[in-house]
Amino acid sequence: MLLGYHRHSDQQLENALMIRKSLGVEMGNLSRECIRKFFPKRKCFAFDRPRNDKSPLAYFEDSPDLKLGPSLRKQTDSFCSYIFSSAKPKTLSGGIMINGRRLGKLLETYVRAISSGDVPCLENAVMSLAQTENPAAVQKAAQHYVEQMALKVDFPTETLQDLLSIHTECEKEALSIFMKYSFKDKNQKYQKDLLQILETKKDGFIHQNEETSTKYCQTQLEQLSQSLREAISKGTFSVPGGYNLFRKEKEEIINNYHQMPRKGLKADEVLQKFLQSLAVTEDSILQTDQALTEQEKALQVEQIKREAAEKEKKLLKQQQVEMQQKMEAQQRSFEENMNLLKRKIVEDRYKILEEKKLILDSKLKEQEKLIKEGLQKKAEEMNKTIEVLQAKIKDIENQNSSWLPMLLDTAGTIMMVMLPGEGKIAGLRLKALATSLSK
Repeated sequence: MLLGYHRHSDQQLENALMIRKSLGVEMGNLSRECIRKFFPKRKCFAFDRPRNDKSPLAYFEDSPDLKLGPSLRKQTDSFCSYIFSSAKPKTLSGGIMINGRRLGKLLETYVRAISSGDVPCLENAVMSLAQTENPAAVQKAAQHYVEQMALKVDFPTETLQDLLSIHTECEKEALSIFMKYSFKDKNQKYQKDLLQILETKKDGFIHQNEETSTKYCQTQLEQLSQSLREAISKGTFSVPGGYNLFRKEKEEIINNYHQMPRKGLKADEVLQKFLQSLAVTEDSILQTDQALTEQEKALQVEQIKREAAEKEKKLLKQQQVEMQQKMEAQQRSFEENMNLLKRKIVEDRYKILEEKKLILDSKLKEQEKLIKEGLQKKAEEMNKTIEVLQAKIKDIENQNSSWLPMLLDTAGTIMMVMLPGEGKIAGLRLKALATSLSK
């Protein structure tokens, strides 16, 4: 975008940029060619003199808008309106959007290169920028995950699945944030770092959930069993018929415990350990109870063993269910990672394709202008550049499976990070397949 002081500005600008054929205008033509090359899309705004009298112009920046000419105010409004409605954010090749922080980093890289006598290289500058921005994207995503989990999880959750459902939601948000702010993540190094962080954080929340449940249940059982332990200490049950009294007290504790809300997923495990701690005492009371026959004692022992076996079976089943839930959560996470990565690859490919098409379009228009201006030789010199662009566009459009090796390699990496046992072996096989396809 260029500014001028002429009416019919766009046409005046194009006229000014026409290549001159007279002698002695080589430097002027070089400037014109540079502007035409680096500003393929151009618009010129004409601004009138701020005021007719020249005296206040020295203090132009401090002049109130009302003291400026109405024509200039109208032109300024038109200029600002165009900027806000039509100007696009600065981007690098591949659609990498540049904000203030990124622009500052790029400038630092350019200045260092120039100061050391090197020629600034855009690709090196972008890779250097990625090494700064990608770790920041990982940190931003991980921080969002932790904040949202801490906000949404009410410890202890009743089941593991309750926690994992929230984890899946928060992880998806974190991955979306990472995909939004990361770029040039070669071999998905930073995505892998994020996955490892999220897995560690998830395990931490699971542990916290279990610890909260365990401590709460232990505290409640200690309170519920206080009178029972006092009675044991006093020998209350060391009398004929004492075993039935003990059983009644124990069953009452168990019933009261089951009725308590929000015990969490460690409720059965803590209860099982509590009952195991009473086992020796219970057997002693049973064997010394003179009101029971030997046959009745034997039957009670069998019943105690049967109840313990049933509780152990129930606990084992719960652990198996939780293991299955963890594996399903990892599978969902794996699928979400792959979906987001595939979407990002497609979006990046689309951005590059659109970028190449815009450049080709501008080159074709510039070639057409050169022909109209009678500069046939310069127009022909652009043919090679146009042909290269056309070939790149065709290559991008035709190679729909070019992202497959990278996707398989990333899938292998994610499986090795997230899935245990056979998942890690499958991950190694996928990475090997990706290597063979990319050769």
